[in-house]
Amino acid sequence: MEDIKLTQYSHGAGCGCKIAPSVLDKILHNTKPLQEFKNLLVGNDTKDDAAVMDIGNGQAIISTTDFFMPIVDDAFDFGRIASANAISDVYAMGGKPLMAVAILGWPVEKIPAELAAKVLEGSREICKQAGIPLAGGHSIDSPEPIFGLAVTGIMPISNLKKNSTAKEGDLLFLTKPIGTGIMGTALKRGLLNQEDYPTWVNTMCKLNSIGEKLGKIEGVNALTDVTGFGLVGHLIEMAEGSGLSAEISNSLVPLLNGIEKYTSQFCFPDNTTRNLNSYKDKIAGIDGLEFITLCDPQTSGGLLVSVKPSAVSEYINLIKSEAYSDLFCNPIGKMVMKQEKVVTVL
Repeated sequence: MEDIKLTQYSHGAGCGCKIAPSVLDKILHNTKPLQEFKNLLVGNDTKDDAAVMDIGNGQAIISTTDFFMPIVDDAFDFGRIASANAISDVYAMGGKPLMAVAILGWPVEKIPAELAAKVLEGSREICKQAGIPLAGGHSIDSPEPIFGLAVTGIMPISNLKKNSTAKEGDLLFLTKPIGTGIMGTALKRGLLNQEDYPTWVNTMCKLNSIGEKLGKIEGVNALTDVTGFGLVGHLIEMAEGSGLSAEISNSLVPLLNGIEKYTSQFCFPDNTTRNLNSYKDKIAGIDGLEFITLCDPQTSGGLLVSVKPSAVSEYINLIKSEAYSDLFCNPIGKMVMKQEKVVTVL
């Protein structure tokens, strides 16, 4: 079983499996009026990370699901990464996860069932870190290995953070480095250096649990996680939803250590160019190879945080108390008045 490489059984990898933004818009387009539910605080009429329902007494339930094909060859790591990625959507709303159920598709005639058990073992490890049970799930026999979670969370409504509520003048921060898609492609091409693997995997397995605490900071105006549409794609969603534009400095965007040796070999996922093509008309300043990192589809990426200037010190104090590197205390850009282009890269 040690010789089985999960990535060789899938056509996509991690959040790079996402349907292209331009295609997704067509799928979700609906000319009929949506049924209204007065207690639904966040639904599918927005591009937010999870659905949120008011259950009374100032409390809300969060519901989300996320699943994908392997970005790593190791089954245990696959389960950990997919689970951290799915739970992140609850944290990205400012909430606390309560429980998860598994979504498993497995090509039982091609890959031993024992490896599927390893995937679940990895998932339980991450759920344990999040303090929640893996309480059940559903499985199918599928042509490619697929794994993820459906996650339920809870929060005080006062802590709800959307991706569409940024304010002009907010400073933008990231809580994880960019580059997981690039390194995933390097792995699939046999180019990933052995010493880079642990850092890459640990980054994807790191829970975005700081999101629950960010939900308690009034000056955090908007929050989302950076996944398959890349940093630029998710920033465009935040800016458009807020009726604003954004400016970011490419040199200030944190990157995974060692990423340059892969970008210099033009090692990036096909979905990087998919993201660029979907968003290029809304971006100014991407004139060269900076698209490789800015459009890199992230798997279990960090949080993109829009912070009111007067609350930046509170944000930085929280980041430092959670043992984050000083690298994530530096803003990468800001929200500005709406301009012709949604995002300008400086």
